[in-house]
Formats: sequence, structure tokens, C-alpha cells
Amino acid sequence: MTPELTALTLAALLQVVQYVLYAVPANLELGTGYTTSARDRAPSKQMSDRTARLGRAMDNHFEGLILFTIACVVITLAGKSFWFTTICAFTYLGARVLYIPAYALGLRPWRSYIWALGFLATLLMLLTALL
Repeated sequence: MTPELTALTLAALLQVVQYVLYAVPANLELGTGYTTSARDRAPSKQMSDRTARLGRAMDNHFEGLILFTIACVVITLAGKSFWFTTICAFTYLGARVLYIPAYALGLRPWRSYIWALGFLATLLMLLTALL
């Protein structure tokens, strides 16, 4: 397995961790009556700011994983894996790890800088695949 695919696998496992970090407090705050329902109506209670942020961070990672997955697969299938793409892949992963507490704690503008670093790493992988 290429280092990029290893980083992708770890990023997918990070997504599982993010799901748990969000789902547990959401269930505690909203109650299982709502979270196990069809959610056809708005909840009768609001989530805390931190729990809502954890949910948005999780959704953001789902979005980021789309491009990162494409980058890792293209690099691997094209045989373009080398030290630079490995650094980019693990930079993405590191940025995603840092993004969770940065978003949960509302660290502005740092969470945006962290997000941009992960996005740039993915973009550089995609551009490298074309060379």
C-alpha cells in the first residue's frame, strides 16, 4: 500500500472518530427519542454550540475526503507516489486532526488556516498527478 493510501485509510478512521465525537453528545443533548426518529421536524431542544460545531467539522471532513480520496487514488494508480506526495498526504491528515479541536473550540481564524493547509496539500497532490 502506498503511503498516500495509508494516509487515506487513517483519514477514514478519523472520520469514524469524528462521528463518535459528534454522535455521543448529540444523543445526550437531543435525546434518543429525536435522534432515532425520522427527523421530520426540528428538535425540541438545541444542541450546544460545541456539539453543533463538531457536527459541522464532521460534515466538512466528509467534503474534504472526496478530493483527498481522488488525489490518493490518482497518485497511486498513476504510479506518482514519492516523498512530496507522501508529505502532502500526511499534511492533509495532520490538518484534519488539528481541525477538530480548532472548530470545536471556535478558534478563529486558526481553524480556517488549518483547513486551508489541508486543502492546499490535496490540491498539490492533484497537480502533481498531472505532471
